[in-house]
Amino acid sequence: MSDPAREHKAHAPSRLRFAIVTMSDSRERAQDASGDAIADLARAAGHEVALRSLVRDEPWQIREAFEAALREPGVDVVVGTGGTGVAPRDVTPETVRPLFERALPGFGELFRMLSWQEVGSAAMASRAEAGVANGRLVFLLPGSPKACRLAMERLILPEAGHLVALLRR
Repeated sequence: MSDPAREHKAHAPSRLRFAIVTMSDSRERAQDASGDAIADLARAAGHEVALRSLVRDEPWQIREAFEAALREPGVDVVVGTGGTGVAPRDVTPETVRPLFERALPGFGELFRMLSWQEVGSAAMASRAEAGVANGRLVFLLPGSPKACRLAMERLILPEAGHLVALLRR
């Protein structure tokens, strides 16, 4: 890591509070492998999981769950999993995007690049994206546990503290 990058990260908070929202028509909380992967990786990195919810792929339920997560005191990062593909019921980006104050297009671009290295051209079907809503980071990930691990390990966990520090300025 370069000196400027190391310096930026040196001022980042080391403990963040995560909220996790799973969108699925086919899973129940006990079978939420993607939400479990996100939570396990966040905790292993020293962070706290303040809130978890699972909702159906219904726009009103998705919006309500994200609004609740964004109201949760002390939450720094909201990670959603599911509903980012191209199937007719995949409506997470369209539903959550209006909450964004600012988009972070680099996240989706980097995620698809990393996914392409693992799954090839199928990566183009991902509509993963990120933004800032209510002063908090929001990441929208595919419903695959493997994709969630990739995003958490390679993108979210390495940068979330730095991005949160910038948002707190």
